[in-house]
Amino acid sequence: MKLKKRIFILPSLIIMIVAIMFFSFVKKIENFANQKINLNQEMIFTVPAGTGRAGLGILLVQHNLIKDHQLLSWLFRLKPELAKFKAGTYRLQQGMSLRAILQLFSSGKEVQFSIRFVEGSRLSDWEKILQNAPYLKHEAEGKSPKELTDALDMKAEEPLEGWLYPDTYLYTAGTSDVELLKRAHQKMNMALEQEWKNREKNLPYKNAYEMLIMASIIEKETAIDSERTKVASVFINRLRLKMRLQTDPTVIYGLGDKYTGSIFRSNLTAFTPYNTYMIEGLPPTPIAMPSLASIKAAAHPAVTGYLYFVANGNGGHTFTANLAEHNRAVNLYRQRLKQDK
Repeated sequence: MKLKKRIFILPSLIIMIVAIMFFSFVKKIENFANQKINLNQEMIFTVPAGTGRAGLGILLVQHNLIKDHQLLSWLFRLKPELAKFKAGTYRLQQGMSLRAILQLFSSGKEVQFSIRFVEGSRLSDWEKILQNAPYLKHEAEGKSPKELTDALDMKAEEPLEGWLYPDTYLYTAGTSDVELLKRAHQKMNMALEQEWKNREKNLPYKNAYEMLIMASIIEKETAIDSERTKVASVFINRLRLKMRLQTDPTVIYGLGDKYTGSIFRSNLTAFTPYNTYMIEGLPPTPIAMPSLASIKAAAHPAVTGYLYFVANGNGGHTFTANLAEHNRAVNLYRQRLKQDK
């Protein structure tokens, strides 16, 4: 009888021991999944395309996020939903658990990077910003102007200057710079098309591109919203009277790398296609990427008799209708400069 009891107790004991060991192991895996990852600061982590379970474990070990990738393989067996990770680049933050990281990988919610292009910047400025942008695929570099405009599906034959909408753009890792430029061009094209359609009647523009050129000049002349339509009115009035625009920002653009921070009298008498002290009408292309506010000002200029404006020393401008008034405003500005020295 005692022998039968022992025979019955022994398998039960083994089962109990195995069960205890199993639940203990499961608990260990659960603790492994819920442990906080050793991160002192935010980390950008990339799961390359084609990465399998073993490959992900090795990557996590290499980045010192876990110590044992064997435990990770057991976690995937016990929690297969955590193994459905997607390739991409993710933002890992302090305090995240391994489970939270794997859930992030499974969600496919990649980190988004932002890139900012300011109003009034040039194409050359955009190129530098794109070159320094992290996780961006560089495809525009080395392309000829024609190849680049073709890549952006530009309908017109004009250069790219002025055709990109200044704004903040979000992108994920692996996005190409050409794709970002295409988005910026489409946005500018839509804005210009809308404002051209709603423009004031009888403006001295042959087409929407000339209005874009005007908007770029307005952008470089003032950053004060309340002044934009007044600046526009000065140039519109001059165009109507066949007066030269005589605007320094176009001269500066025409000088290119020769511009050192000051405009000299010799610059005003040297011909370039952008020297509006010498050429009639508008320059051949925009001189910057204008804001929507400047495009609107070019489409809806104020109705004034102004033909001149000059800085007033307080960040704004003094607008005048004739040369005598303008000269007085210039003298006042020069006096303020002397007083400030």
